[in-house]
Amino acid sequence: MSRTDLEGAAPPAPAPLRVGVLGAGMIATIGYGYLPHLGRIRDRVDMVAIANRGLEKGRAVANAHGIAHVVRSLDELLAFDVDAVVNLLPGPDHFAASMQILRSGRHLVSEKPITSTLAEADELLDTADRMGLLVVAAPADMLAAEWRRARDVVARGAIGKVAFARVQSSHAGAAGLSWPVDPTQFYQDGVGALLDLGVYGLTQATGVLGPARRVSALSGITVRQRRARGGPFDGLAIPVSAPDNNLLLVDFGDATFAVVDATFNVVASRSPRMEVFGLEGTLLVNREDVAAPPVEVYRLDAAPGLGGWITPQAYEIFPAPADRFAELARGVLIEHLADCIRDGVPPIASGRHARHVLEIMLAAQQSARDGRVIEIATTF
Repeated sequence: MSRTDLEGAAPPAPAPLRVGVLGAGMIATIGYGYLPHLGRIRDRVDMVAIANRGLEKGRAVANAHGIAHVVRSLDELLAFDVDAVVNLLPGPDHFAASMQILRSGRHLVSEKPITSTLAEADELLDTADRMGLLVVAAPADMLAAEWRRARDVVARGAIGKVAFARVQSSHAGAAGLSWPVDPTQFYQDGVGALLDLGVYGLTQATGVLGPARRVSALSGITVRQRRARGGPFDGLAIPVSAPDNNLLLVDFGDATFAVVDATFNVVASRSPRMEVFGLEGTLLVNREDVAAPPVEVYRLDAAPGLGGWITPQAYEIFPAPADRFAELARGVLIEHLADCIRDGVPPIASGRHARHVLEIMLAAQQSARDGRVIEIATTF
């Protein structure tokens, strides 16, 4: 018997979400970016137009990804009949463009970070609420199967009361990864390792453990000049003005803590992306390049009188849905917005979660400067 047999005839499919894209840079086109896999959901998402200051590059991206119209500016993009806009401009430009998108009556998908300041994030979300619009924000990690499973395992109490977690969100930095575009921006004030990489670990930590209450941090610049290694900018000298080495201690209340790294100094690692230690067990979220299940759990009672490692699996009448994050990469955020509009539900990858993570990062910067613990006011 099929799901349709049990639930009745399926309702007619809604009209595709009409989407415009602002920015044709690397995050739009790279394999883990927004556009490469959207062909799989063309029945649900209609990519109407893309805006890019460089019209020639915009045309190339549009041709490669089946986007009908190319324009230079956000004003021109908003002249099209679109329901939502994906803001892929550089981080410092997010707020002004996102506000213009919302004020035009369009839903918003924003690349990270959502804004540069907490006041900007507040204004953005207040505007969306006032106009009845949704804000979906990167990172998309909590839409991935492994992070949903980790959250559910902890929420169900499978490892008991959580004491602390270790979260790794670092790599060697763009200069050490044969970056295909000039990596200089990642090492300058306004970006840095915390805003570039810490956003992932903090999204994961709060997504699994819940909202944070306090943070303290140590930050510094490891070296004042980097050199690009490999790629078209091999050997480029890069001055470093933003901290490239950050360690955060996050307090979730009730004596539950997490250590999160955000550094451009991890050239290699085999450690899990996350380890969560509870009174009755341990949870691991493993790396994709490690020969291990995505999520593992050690339980004191894995068998009567015996502890051991297990791979958590849900027993359901119907198979679990496919891992859309794995299939669509960052494009899953666009599908997520379409789902939320169709179903009338708030996003998981929400603007409020992104604002909370932004506050933690800004508070961590203050903590490192002042040498004190900083309280966190927002939640999600």
